Amino acid sequence: MRRTLARRPDHDRPGHDHPGRAGQPAPQRRSRRSADGIGAWWLLAAVLPVAFLAVFFAWPVAAMLLRGIAPEGVFDLSAFAQVLGAERTWRILGQTLGMAAAATVCSVTVGLPAAFVLYRRRFPGRAVLRGVVTVPFVLPTVVVGVAFRALLSPGGPLGFTGLDQTTTAVVLAMVFFNVSVVVRQVGAMWAGLDPRQAEAARVLGASGWRAWRTVTLPQLAPAIVSAASLVFLFCSAAFGIVQTLGRPGHGTLETEVWAQTVVFFDLRAAAVFSVLQFAVVLAAVGVSGWAASRAGRALRLQDARVPPLSRADAAPVAVAAALGLLIVLPIATLVVRSFHSAEGWGLHNYRLLTTAGAGFTGGTTVAEALEHSVKIALDATWLTLLAGVPLALLLTRRFRSRTAVRAQRALDGAVMLPLGVSAVTVGFGFVVSLRAQWPELAASGALVPAAQAVVALPLVVRSLVPVLAAVDPRLREAAQTLGASPWRVLLTVDGPFVLRGVGLAAGFAFAVSLGEFGATTFLASPDYQTLPVVIVRLLGRPGADNYGMALAGAVVLAVLTAAVMIMCERLRPRGAGAEGAW
Repeated sequence: MRRTLARRPDHDRPGHDHPGRAGQPAPQRRSRRSADGIGAWWLLAAVLPVAFLAVFFAWPVAAMLLRGIAPEGVFDLSAFAQVLGAERTWRILGQTLGMAAAATVCSVTVGLPAAFVLYRRRFPGRAVLRGVVTVPFVLPTVVVGVAFRALLSPGGPLGFTGLDQTTTAVVLAMVFFNVSVVVRQVGAMWAGLDPRQAEAARVLGASGWRAWRTVTLPQLAPAIVSAASLVFLFCSAAFGIVQTLGRPGHGTLETEVWAQTVVFFDLRAAAVFSVLQFAVVLAAVGVSGWAASRAGRALRLQDARVPPLSRADAAPVAVAAALGLLIVLPIATLVVRSFHSAEGWGLHNYRLLTTAGAGFTGGTTVAEALEHSVKIALDATWLTLLAGVPLALLLTRRFRSRTAVRAQRALDGAVMLPLGVSAVTVGFGFVVSLRAQWPELAASGALVPAAQAVVALPLVVRSLVPVLAAVDPRLREAAQTLGASPWRVLLTVDGPFVLRGVGLAAGFAFAVSLGEFGATTFLASPDYQTLPVVIVRLLGRPGADNYGMALAGAVVLAVLTAAVMIMCERLRPRGAGAEGAW
């Protein structure tokens, strides 16, 4: 057989042009060209998600900005000079950047030792502790804010500190919410680093600290920078946390956008603050993308040895224990205080969830708001998956055309933008664009799940991309060489991977939609409000019963969100790329 193949004529070999057929490539070359993705198939696959982003993100945001810079249809930048010339504007910008930077530094400082303990050391219960660290990130921001109010307010365990409704409380809540990004992203890379290089440095006389600083830290630097930029991005857009904690100090860019649109109805000033916030987002997204590309080229060893904990690890263990306390204490306080009322300990606050609260006449009860939230979140989930799955497929295809690669990178950056653009901007953009254009569509309630889908889309895509990136491109090429159509390649090669990752993606979409607050405040009708909106409304009204109902409602929302994420985590694909979901 080998001898026969060796004598095979050139014109019979795959990829060789047959005599008399100059310029006609062999079937194998045609399959490779189709694998390039420049054709009607991939253009069709891009239409739906690109149209979704254009209609439900680009248009509302642009409409919001145009209302500020061209209120009468005439371009006018006088509002920028007026707002940027005010000292208060720079104080708001400084506080936004300052709190985000402080929370980022604290998250990295606490997250690195925790990542070392949870990913580079072996001990009983490590998997459980990894799950505990993940819990805050999937909680709605309203729940996080209410938990810290319960912890720091008078009557709470740390009420004596006087930190309630201060910028320090906001920074602590941001660290609580985002530190798991550092732990998981840096820890996943740390677990795969080759330990022999640091061991060689130790043998040559370097101290443990010097070996870590000169060998391990440079290898982790891209992952650290990527995680830090993501944390900064999330902290600069933490509207729900800042709003529930009382907008301390000068507030943030997001809360100022909300105040200018809802309180003062000054769209031109709101547009200027939106531009400032958008610039912060673009910078953070750019740094994150650059660092993520460098992180993928770091030296890795998949089967790195994981030693058990020892006495030498006392310092990182102590920091990890402090982080565990920061995570457990607010949640535990929220749960415990939800069972306490003026009548003592019991279920009084939970019984009141069937009412609209003290001082309200009619309106949505907490139980009804929960039902509304679940229905809206389900609608938002399938909308997100409908746009997110094609996007993930497009972003994981290996194109050979430079034009296609540039378009792919641009699309990847565009998908990340809703993560940082203020949900308040998106919500009000819906009001001045989609609601103004189709009021009957707004009256039907369809805009609320659409806005929530926009907010959830980046996380869904980020959870699917590592799974689809694990597909060996040679499998697709082999299927095409054997004559499989694009539909059959998609179903038989990519389909199983999509099904494995769609569980976690659906969980992210449902959890984010269930707790979305910023955009929903503009779009939810008074008779069809969601649970986060009702919780914030209860916090803003005086009365012990209203406060107790807010605590009980936050517990219900947190339990539902955590239960969904636990079920979806069980469906998460194990192996390479699993930690890269976020």
